[in-house]
Amino acid sequence: MVGLGNPGSRYERTRHNAGFMVLDGLAARWDLSASKGRFRSRLAQGRAGLPAADWVPGAPGTPTSRSIVLLWPQTYMNEAGRSVGPARGHFKVDLQRVLVVHDDIDLQFGDVRVRCGGGTGGHNGLKSLTGALGGADFWRLRLGVGRPPSTDPEVVSAYVLAPFSEPAPEVAELLQRGMEAAEKLVLGEVQAQV
Repeated sequence: MVGLGNPGSRYERTRHNAGFMVLDGLAARWDLSASKGRFRSRLAQGRAGLPAADWVPGAPGTPTSRSIVLLWPQTYMNEAGRSVGPARGHFKVDLQRVLVVHDDIDLQFGDVRVRCGGGTGGHNGLKSLTGALGGADFWRLRLGVGRPPSTDPEVVSAYVLAPFSEPAPEVAELLQRGMEAAEKLVLGEVQAQV
């Protein structure tokens, strides 16, 4: 699972870092620690889903989890493929088992959508990944951050690189919905939405 964003404190709570924020939440939920240095990224490995410590023996069902690698590219958004391509090769992950979590200005704020494949919609992070991964047939978890009232590239760039202006509870709800959708997809409990 790849979260798209930009490194550094300047970008921490910006719309463009919504992918990083979802991965931060999942790493905490799954009790995974991220380390720096490999593949020009922060990286965490472990099990996704219900931690074994939270499963009650004798309870219905069994603990549901999957092996996972979380990757926060530290190359900046526009060059994320320089991190993700080598990591995918190292871990020998099929393209259709890659999930990329990213902001999407073409979705209304608060919308969360999942799909496999598709275009880049002008998203430079997705362009970089498509080139580095050799195709577009990877999963995308799209987090709606809304669109500014202009199509001017400078206005759009300033908008996605600015902190969320929406109330904190609404941003938290967006990220929570993103975490839930990612977890369900990883555990095979959700299908793509067009």
